[in-house]
Amino acid sequence: MADAIFTDNTTSTGSRWLAVSALNPHAQLRLFCFPYSGAGAFVFRAWLRSFPAHIEVCPVRLPGRESRIDEPLITEMQSLAQMTAAGLRPYLDRPFAFFGHSMGALLSFELARYLRRHHGISPVRLFVGGHGAPHLANDDPPMYDLPEIEFVTKLRDMNGTPEEVLDDAELRQLILPTLRADFAVCETYVYEDDEPLDCPISAFGGAQDTYVSRQDLEAWRAHTASHFAVRVFPGDHFFLKTARSFLIRAILRDLESVMNQAQTWSAHESAAVLVSAA
Repeated sequence: MADAIFTDNTTSTGSRWLAVSALNPHAQLRLFCFPYSGAGAFVFRAWLRSFPAHIEVCPVRLPGRESRIDEPLITEMQSLAQMTAAGLRPYLDRPFAFFGHSMGALLSFELARYLRRHHGISPVRLFVGGHGAPHLANDDPPMYDLPEIEFVTKLRDMNGTPEEVLDDAELRQLILPTLRADFAVCETYVYEDDEPLDCPISAFGGAQDTYVSRQDLEAWRAHTASHFAVRVFPGDHFFLKTARSFLIRAILRDLESVMNQAQTWSAHESAAVLVSAA
């Protein structure tokens, strides 16, 4: 199981961005996990002990929440991707993958494109859940600037925020600014055309998700020049909670496949060097 331990405080890694107390020096690959709107790194707490030690789960803590509550919330995607790239860059010193759910899916996609464009590096695989392909038009009216009563009603319909939070006036005042900022990130996002990513993409959805269809997930195929897969799990938009074990199993299977391929290529290259030397 993974060696990293979850912490809600600024971590001993020296990074505000990672919700782990210490990095695993023996990890062969890091899996950075990005939360959905309004959530924090805590949603991946259970993931930390669900992967083998050679795959290190790194829940990403975004500005304005948890131990970063005193920092300004970000409301624009490209700014958030750029800041996240700068924050995570020191930890991309070995193979890495991204998983993002809903807003996190969109962020992880833009982050992968930013890293390719500015640093010449890419994740070994991109996992996106609960979000249609970024080039698809969003015809739904924006939520982020709705009056509070209407905004809360919409949140209840989405079934992602606990009722006890929405029913408590003080808790609402704590969470609503974060939710509005995150919805603004998604609802003001403008897709810009670019070359497909070189890394494989796995797109995940919930069978009862009324916001993201199988067709929306299939459309992610256009954004990779490599392998693509779609998997649909039992559950609604927040299937990552109700179908967590199935989701983790699928991610682990895809990561092991990537790592096995890398080892095979490394063995072939070593053999080629020996033959050439002979």
